[in-house]
Amino acid sequence: MVSDLIVGIRQALQRAEGFAARHPHALTGSVLGALSAFAITAFGIAPYAPDATELPRSEVVQTVALGDLQSQLDALAAHDFTLSRSDSTRSQDTADSLLKRLGAFDSEAARFLRDDELGRQVLQGRAGKQVQVMANAQGQVKSMVVRFPAASQEQQASHFSRLTIERKPSGQFGARLETVPLQSQIRLGSGSIESSLFAATDNAGIPDAVASQLADMFSGELDFHRELRKGDRFSLVYETLTADGEPVNWTATPSRLLAAEFVNNGRTLQAMWFNDPSSKKGGFYGFDGQSKRRTFLASPLEFSRVTSGFAMRFHPVLRTWRQHLGTDYGAPTGTPVRTVGDGVVEFAGRQNGFGNVVYIKHNASQTTVYAHLSRIDVKKGQRIEQGQRLGAVGATGWATGPHLHFEFRVNGQHKDPLTIARASEAVALASHARPAFQAQLATVRTKLESAATVAQGVVGD
Repeated sequence: MVSDLIVGIRQALQRAEGFAARHPHALTGSVLGALSAFAITAFGIAPYAPDATELPRSEVVQTVALGDLQSQLDALAAHDFTLSRSDSTRSQDTADSLLKRLGAFDSEAARFLRDDELGRQVLQGRAGKQVQVMANAQGQVKSMVVRFPAASQEQQASHFSRLTIERKPSGQFGARLETVPLQSQIRLGSGSIESSLFAATDNAGIPDAVASQLADMFSGELDFHRELRKGDRFSLVYETLTADGEPVNWTATPSRLLAAEFVNNGRTLQAMWFNDPSSKKGGFYGFDGQSKRRTFLASPLEFSRVTSGFAMRFHPVLRTWRQHLGTDYGAPTGTPVRTVGDGVVEFAGRQNGFGNVVYIKHNASQTTVYAHLSRIDVKKGQRIEQGQRLGAVGATGWATGPHLHFEFRVNGQHKDPLTIARASEAVALASHARPAFQAQLATVRTKLESAATVAQGVVGD
C-alpha cells in the first residue's frame, strides 16, 4: 500500500516538472515546491505504518490449578439440600401418613401435628387442604405451609387461611395462623384428548369448573360424549382465584373461562366470554360475533357420560331390539337435571315405564321429556327457564340403574336432541358493541396462541 503511494507521488512530480517547463512562472515554482514538500512528508510518514504480518507475536501459557476432587465431594455432601413437595389432605390421613406421602420422615413433626393446638388444624375439619412441606435430604421437616378456607363464612369468597409451621434453631416447632386475601390470576392451559375431555383437563391441571364451562361453550357444535376423537386439542384462557399463586377450588366464586380454541377431528372451534356494555350481560361468543347461546342446550346434564346415543339398542328390561327414541345419560342418583330451554311444565309425576317424569312444553310444536327421576322439583303449569333445575337423576320406572332418559319431540315425533340444539337460532352481537368486541378479540387471540405452547402458565393479575 505504501509503495503505491510512492509511485503516485513520483508521477505527480513528473507532471509538475513538465508543466513548469512550459509555464516558467513563479506560481508554477510554488506549486512544484508544495508537491515536493508533500512528497517529503509522505516519505516521512510511511515508515510508521508497518505491515501487520511483521508485528511481533508471543504465546502465553498459564497452568490452571484443579482443586482436590475429594474436597469437592466433601463440600457437596455437606451442602444442605432443601426439598419441596405439595399435596392435599385426605379424609383418612394421619400425621404420619401425610408426612410420609410428602417425603418427610420426622417423628417430631408428626408429634407437633398431633399435640399442638394450631398444628392439629392441619388434619381437623374438611379434607382438601393444600399442604407444602420443605424438608432436608434426610426427610427432616424444615417448614410446612398449609392453605385452606378462611374461618369466617363472610371471608371465604375473598380470603384464605395460611398456617405456617417452622422448625426453630433450637429444634422445636412453632406455628402461626394468618388470614390472607385471595388473588385473581389469568392462567393459560392446553391439552389433548386421549380418553375424555375431563381426563385431559385433569392432566393439564385445569379446574373442573373450567372444564364444565368449556363443554357448555361448544355444546351446540360438538357432542363431547360422542364426537371426541383421540388427538383432539384445546387451548384456553381462564381466570381463577389463587392462594399464594396456587389455584383454589373451595371458594364460592369458581374459576371462569375467558376464551378457548378446540380442534375436533380437524375442525377448529373458537369462542370467548364478552360482556356487552349496553345490556351489561355477558356470554360466550364465537370470533365471528355470533352468540354461543342457543334456544336449546345440547344436554340436560352439566356433567354426564352418554351410555347410549340416539340409535337402535337392546332394551335392558324388555330384552328385545327396539328403537331407542332418545338419549340415556348415565349419572349418579341425585345428579341435578336441568331444562334445555324455556317453557311451561306440561306434566310432572309418575308414568308407567318412565317412573318419575317431567314434560316441558317449549312452544306449539316442541316438547322435551325427562324420565326415571329420583326427585321432581317443579309442578304442572309452572313456567321454567333454560338451565333451571327440574329434578334429579334416579332409577324409577323401567330402569336397571341410575340414569336420565331424555327425549326431544317435534309435533309428537322423536328427534335427535343434538340435531335440534345445533339447528336452534343463534343471536348476533349488536353492531354498537362490535368495536369493543374486536379490541378484546385481538388480545384473546394473542393469549390463545401463547396457551397452545404451554401446558399451564400464568399471564398475570
